[in-house]
Amino acid sequence: MNSNEVILVDERDNAIGVMEKMEAHQKGLLHRAFSIFLFNGNGEMLLQRRALSKYHSPGLWTNTCCSHPMEGETIDIAANRRLSEEMGMTCTMTKTFDFIYKAELDNDLIEHEYDHVFFGTTNQVPSINPDEVCDWKWMAVYDVYIDVQLNPTRYTEWFKIALPEVMSQLKLQLT
Repeated sequence: MNSNEVILVDERDNAIGVMEKMEAHQKGLLHRAFSIFLFNGNGEMLLQRRALSKYHSPGLWTNTCCSHPMEGETIDIAANRRLSEEMGMTCTMTKTFDFIYKAELDNDLIEHEYDHVFFGTTNQVPSINPDEVCDWKWMAVYDVYIDVQLNPTRYTEWFKIALPEVMSQLKLQLT
């Protein structure tokens, strides 16, 4: 397997095969993924704006980093690898929750993922990979939530789906 393939899974995250990433997105087949949400010491969320050259959702704002693990790679190792590749950062992260979603994207693609969500805290300044990311910003979580409500077309589908649970988990961590 290479980075252009994804791991197909069932609803319990059991691997059932591999497929070329574009084909999986054309067919809308469930595959393994991860999403990283980083926060700084002020509790602000680190957002990235996807590169304009991305094959789907170009130029949209989203969580700090997201991708797919390679076959034989643990989800933790994959998350750390991609955080370094996309944002030029390292951070201790904790797997916080999972969710399954299916969303229609641009270019007639369907994102259908079993998404493992990681949280981490850092005050590092990103060193972005311009092939993956064209901009970044720290933003207060509540301000992110309000902006998503006011400007939903500026954000990726998976980010909009995950955000309420992210906020719920943050609230649980504070109590």
